[in-house]
Amino acid sequence: MPKKARELSAYQVRRLSKRAGKHAVGGVAGLLLEVKPITGTASWTFRTVIGNRRPDIGLGGYPDVTLESARGQAREIREQVRQGVDPIEARRAARDALRAGQAKRITFDDAALQCWRAKSQEFRNPKHAKQWLDSLKTNASPVIGALPVDAVELPHVVRILQPIWATKTESASRLRGRVETVLEWARVAGYRNGQDNPAAWKTLKHVLPRPSRVRKKKHHASLPWSRVREFIADLRKREGVGSKALEFLILTAGRSGEIRLAQWPELDLTAKEWKVPAERMKASKPHRVPLPPGAVRLLNSLAREHGATLVFPAPRGGALSDMTLSAVIKRMHEESVAAGGEGYLDPKRGKVATPHGFRSSFKDWARSSTSYPDEVSELALAHVNSDETRAAYARDELMPQRAKLMAEWAKFCDSPRRKQRRGE
Repeated sequence: MPKKARELSAYQVRRLSKRAGKHAVGGVAGLLLEVKPITGTASWTFRTVIGNRRPDIGLGGYPDVTLESARGQAREIREQVRQGVDPIEARRAARDALRAGQAKRITFDDAALQCWRAKSQEFRNPKHAKQWLDSLKTNASPVIGALPVDAVELPHVVRILQPIWATKTESASRLRGRVETVLEWARVAGYRNGQDNPAAWKTLKHVLPRPSRVRKKKHHASLPWSRVREFIADLRKREGVGSKALEFLILTAGRSGEIRLAQWPELDLTAKEWKVPAERMKASKPHRVPLPPGAVRLLNSLAREHGATLVFPAPRGGALSDMTLSAVIKRMHEESVAAGGEGYLDPKRGKVATPHGFRSSFKDWARSSTSYPDEVSELALAHVNSDETRAAYARDELMPQRAKLMAEWAKFCDSPRRKQRRGE
C-alpha cells in the first residue's frame, strides 16, 4: 500500500491547488490532488492496488469535490478492495445499468406511438387507426403522456376514465381497452417490469361501475316495419348511386360501411351470396350474406365500368361518404312533407329515419311477421353471439334458413302496402 502522508487541512489543500504537480493530502493512503501545469485545473486521484494492478482512480475535480468527499470516496474504494470487489468494474457495471435503465425508460406517449405502429396492420381502415391514436392523445396524454410508462398506476387510469365513464361510456370503454393494450405492449417489450396492468377490467371493476350499468344505449331512428315497402316504392323512383346503395342496404339488412365499401369480387351473383371480409365488419369476423332476388336484380342493373371494384362508387370516384345514404332519406322526407305526406320519421323519437335504423325495422318485421327462430335474424344482422348454446346451434351460420328469411323480407319490401293493422 502507498505510504501514508501527513493529513492536510482544507486550507492547506486550497493553497496546494495553486501549485502544479501531484500532492499527497493524507487521511487515506494513496489520495492525491493532481494540479495540471498549464491549465491549473485540479482533480482528485486515488492510487491503490487491485489484484496485480496499481491503477489511479479518478474521484472528480477540485473544488467541486471537497477534501472531505474525496477522503470518503477513497475509504469506500479501499473497503471494496478489502472485500475482493474491483471498484473499477463495479463503477462500470453501475454505469452500464444506469444506461440500460435510461434506455428502457420511455414515456407513455412514446409507448403508445410504438404500440400503434406495431398494430398498424390490424386496423380496419385509416380512419379507425387515426381514431385509436387520437383518443389516447386527447384523453390519456394530458394525464400520463409524459410519465414513464412503468410509472403508470391505477389512480392515473381512473383519473383518465372517470370524467367520461358515465357520460360517454362506450367511448370510455374503448379508451380503457386502448390504454390496457399500450401498457400490455410495454410489459411484453420490457418497459414495465411484470407489473399488473392497471387498465385491465379485472382491476378497474373494483373502482368503476360496470359499463352495462351506466351506458345509455344509442338507438338509431327507424321507420315502423310496416312502412318500409312504402319507403322502398318511393326510393325506387329516384336515380343515383346513393339511392341504389340505400335500397341494397335495406334488402340485405347491412350496415352503411359494409355497403358503401362493397366490392364486386366479394359478390357471387350465381350463388346469390356476398362475402363481406372481416376488416369491414364491426365484429372483425367475415360475414356471408344470402342475396335475395331483389338484391340480385338491383346489382345486375348497375352500370359497371371496366376494372371497377367498388359496387357503389361516388360520382367523382372513390367510395360514397358516410352521409350520402342519410342525405337520401332526408331529401325524401322533406319532399314527402312538402307534398302533404307523413315524411319518414321515427314515431317514437320524432326524428328522420337513419340508414342503420332499417336494421331495426328488419328485426321488428322478423319478430312480428315470421316464425323463424331469433337466431336466424340475429345472424342475418351479424350480431356477435356470446351464448355458447346459440353459437353451437349456429355453427353452419344457418345459411339455408337465412336465405329464406331474406327472400321473404325482399318479397315483403316489393309488395304493395296493405291497410295497416292495429298494433303494427
